[in-house]
Amino acid sequence: MVLQVERRLFTVAEYDQMIQAGIFAEDDHLELIEGEIVSMSPISILHAACVKRLVRIFVSSLAETEAIVGVQDPIKLGEMSEPEPDLTLLQPRRDYYSQSHPQAKDVLLLIEVSETSLRYDKEQKLPLYAQSGINEVWIVNLKEQIIEQYRSPSQSAYQLRTTFDLDQLITPSAFPELSIPVTKILSSS
Repeated sequence: MVLQVERRLFTVAEYDQMIQAGIFAEDDHLELIEGEIVSMSPISILHAACVKRLVRIFVSSLAETEAIVGVQDPIKLGEMSEPEPDLTLLQPRRDYYSQSHPQAKDVLLLIEVSETSLRYDKEQKLPLYAQSGINEVWIVNLKEQIIEQYRSPSQSAYQLRTTFDLDQLITPSAFPELSIPVTKILSSS
């Protein structure tokens, strides 16, 4: 006899209700990806430091009227996904998204910092971001010391991929006047 196993997928609304009901501990590092509740890798010291550098760069470079900087905050992508990217630059809103989580249309730039999660970020999350229509994604690859920039989303993938190393500048398409030395993002000193 073969046992039939069915997976139970959750909607964003159900997932948010579980969070509000206190089903998950405050320090659980979870996200909803295509209906599945995924436990994320712990954040290493290098990962956390890189996120802090990114926050400092964007907060000091952009006024509140240009973008809101979100740090490891949920974004709603359809009815079945609510990932928590490391950093997002969001369309400014007076309520700072206090009525609902940002959606793909609100995202000016999304950044994932990857050390142990590189494969997952590229194979699971990146296609989801493309399908949702997020215009630009950066994957900060801490192991290889590069930044991969993805633009021109389609239904299955990004059409443009550019790699930047330590001696180059990277510019977000939403802010063409902002050229950032990659070494400022990846520097460990």
